[in-house]
Amino acid sequence: MRAVEKLPQSLECGKPVARILTIALCAEIGILRDFRRKTPDAIDVRRSHTDCMTLARLHTVDPHSSGAYHVVSRCVRQAWLFARDTETGRDLSHRKRWVEERIHHLAAHFAIAVYAYAIMDNHVHIVVQTDPDRPLSWSAETVLRRWLAVCPRRFESGADLEQYIERQSENSSRVAELRARLGSLSWFMRLLNEPIARRANAEDSRKGRFWEGRFRCQALLDEAAVLSAMAYVDLNPVRAGIVTAPEAAKHVSIRWRCRNSRRCRKRADALRPVAGCGPERLVTEREYLKLVDTTGRLAGKKKNDDIARTMLPIVRRFGLSESAWIAQVRGTESCYWRVIGRFESFLDKAAELGQRWLKGCRFAGRLEAD
Repeated sequence: MRAVEKLPQSLECGKPVARILTIALCAEIGILRDFRRKTPDAIDVRRSHTDCMTLARLHTVDPHSSGAYHVVSRCVRQAWLFARDTETGRDLSHRKRWVEERIHHLAAHFAIAVYAYAIMDNHVHIVVQTDPDRPLSWSAETVLRRWLAVCPRRFESGADLEQYIERQSENSSRVAELRARLGSLSWFMRLLNEPIARRANAEDSRKGRFWEGRFRCQALLDEAAVLSAMAYVDLNPVRAGIVTAPEAAKHVSIRWRCRNSRRCRKRADALRPVAGCGPERLVTEREYLKLVDTTGRLAGKKKNDDIARTMLPIVRRFGLSESAWIAQVRGTESCYWRVIGRFESFLDKAAELGQRWLKGCRFAGRLEAD
């Protein structure tokens, strides 16, 4: 850090601590100015730090447009609340089944499709596609029945339920509110996390937070980003050393896909959600399973040309080499922050957020140049 030639006159007789802090601040400002002068086309250093700061969910998730997202919810203090309790020795892994069943239940009633999920010992990964326009085609009765399925009320009889639905159907503002909620990712995660937290706290006879404050959300800006995030999620247990093969892991979507594809023999069909209704992806079930298997075998190992060659035709469709694909899957959380996608998509998203740069932009550019 370079010295500052002259301090402001008002600080020359100030307290020593204040003077030291001022010198450091002025030196930092000088360094940043020099850096920006030398690299006019480089990152905006004044704003680069805001990538990791809290940002309103509205800026990442557009409530009025369809989009794909990678969502992560972590247990408070990253405690292993879905594994064996180290203090009491109790096995809490049965809670993973709660989360998995809840994901499938919510996806059946929300306008949100789930493409991948992994319930780990202290966190949950989900890859979803939102469709806020789909509830607009639902009748008022359908909206109310779907909402009551995910957020039930007590009725003494079936007649009381029908009277309630008939009465609420005439309340257009309430129906519009519920219609928006059924297409909202925030409400999906709220109705996933809150019941699990209450149930777990009741089981432990405790109160307080079960999850960290906010779920983390990454926007997936293109098809390659969606597939790489799905592969990252499905390979989580392999990367954690829990299993050696992705299909051997419990409470992970890849296990569901493998079993379902063997039973239905539909591996040649386009890749569909594991829960809910959503668009088909640009690869088949067979291609995706092969892609995940190959990625898992290559991750953390030296390049094997024979293995890598099997997935080359698939990843080439998205303008990536096999090494770039592996790097993108590995860097899903470490090299990206708010968004994952191509370099041009990063610049467009940054401009939309009023920034000149987003974490992962340079990394995405290097992958495309590979």
